[in-house]
Amino acid sequence: MESRILQLIAALRASGVRVSLAESSEAFSAVDLMGIQDREQFRLSLRATLIKDVRDIPTFEELFPLFFGSGQPPMMGGDPSGEMTPEEARMLAEALRQFAENLRQRMERLMNGEPLSRSELEALAKMVGLNQMDDLRYQNWMAQRMMRALAFPEVRQALKELMEQLAQMGMNRERIEQVREMIQQNIQGMQEQIEQFAGERLAENLSERPRGESADNLLNRPFHALSDAEKKILQREVKRLAAMLRTRIALRQKRAKSGQLDPKATIRANLKYHGVPMELRHRDRVRKPRLVVICDISTSMRFCSELMLSFLFALQGQVRKTHAFAFIDHLEYISEDFSGSNADEAIASVLWRMPSGHYNTDLGWSLNDFQNEFMDTLNGQTTLILVGDGRNNYNDPRLDIFSTMSRRAARTIWLNPEPPALWHGDSDMPKYAPLCNNVLKVSNLRELTEAVDALLAG
Repeated sequence: MESRILQLIAALRASGVRVSLAESSEAFSAVDLMGIQDREQFRLSLRATLIKDVRDIPTFEELFPLFFGSGQPPMMGGDPSGEMTPEEARMLAEALRQFAENLRQRMERLMNGEPLSRSELEALAKMVGLNQMDDLRYQNWMAQRMMRALAFPEVRQALKELMEQLAQMGMNRERIEQVREMIQQNIQGMQEQIEQFAGERLAENLSERPRGESADNLLNRPFHALSDAEKKILQREVKRLAAMLRTRIALRQKRAKSGQLDPKATIRANLKYHGVPMELRHRDRVRKPRLVVICDISTSMRFCSELMLSFLFALQGQVRKTHAFAFIDHLEYISEDFSGSNADEAIASVLWRMPSGHYNTDLGWSLNDFQNEFMDTLNGQTTLILVGDGRNNYNDPRLDIFSTMSRRAARTIWLNPEPPALWHGDSDMPKYAPLCNNVLKVSNLRELTEAVDALLAG
């Protein structure tokens, strides 16, 4: 209990609430006096001793239940088969057999009212990057990512099909409705359990956040876990990293010119010496690449694509030609924005023309725009780079167009902040990935920097 109170105090301080050592000591004294058996008295004793400004009360009220919740997962329904006749139980078992093993296990779990274990919640938290976040505003969003990792969209669709299958098999409507209602209750219960866990983890991370975190530490922070202030720090940091990459790439290209000996060029150059070699010639192993870059600047991808465009602007001298495009629900050619000398103004111009909001991302339609107007930018010397999460809101992914683009390019690289474990629901990455030469995960600035370095080294 003492450690949780200390975590609450640290989280309050990290949220801007001033809590002195004397006030912390008063809080422990109040708890010793009032006890912890009555949760409401416990809450009021902490609030009275830790909060001195009425404006800080909402922050306390938001954090307190995250550290001192019920500690129990939400109540969930029981097993419906106990109330079914043997014939109805047989129908249910038969209907479940039609689904893939992972979906069947999840549906059976929901029907049995089985909550997630702590180890399962911890694994989900690690998978979606929850352990590296400390902003309470993202509690619901991180819970949605965790449910997406559990393939909940597919589970909901499968449950709908299950109800239809049971009706076709002859189960009476009243029993089907009873099963449906219980499963919906269990889905809600599991969602509440995940949201509760996400809030607790965010609050714990907030209490452990060091003050004045350095830019070096932020390099490993996932893009979706950054606050607005931290994004501004990384926007400055990307310029330093780009300058470092520019030097490294230029040196690599210079060294490549004196790489492998070119026998034919050496013989031709020394014919004037009657076959006695005096001047050696080497092959230019690395030529400046030609790039076609298509960036998703929808809300979920906006900051990652913004940093990628910053790299491209800063590294123009290390490539022969770059054709840059941005899309949300349509494609725009943005290379002309980068003809000036100010990267910040160029990127701001693009983002202003294509503002973020509640859009239906449609990569398929954007690929159609590319096919109609820009297909001639691709040839056998071009590297095609896609920057996006592959989420297409169930629109047509236009794999036919992407396949043609991939064949025309020398190589196709996809930069995606999401790991394969999250390629569920509206993600078309399982369809796009086989058409790419490589798919690189770029969930933070360090990974993005390494990916850009590898692209220009190839």
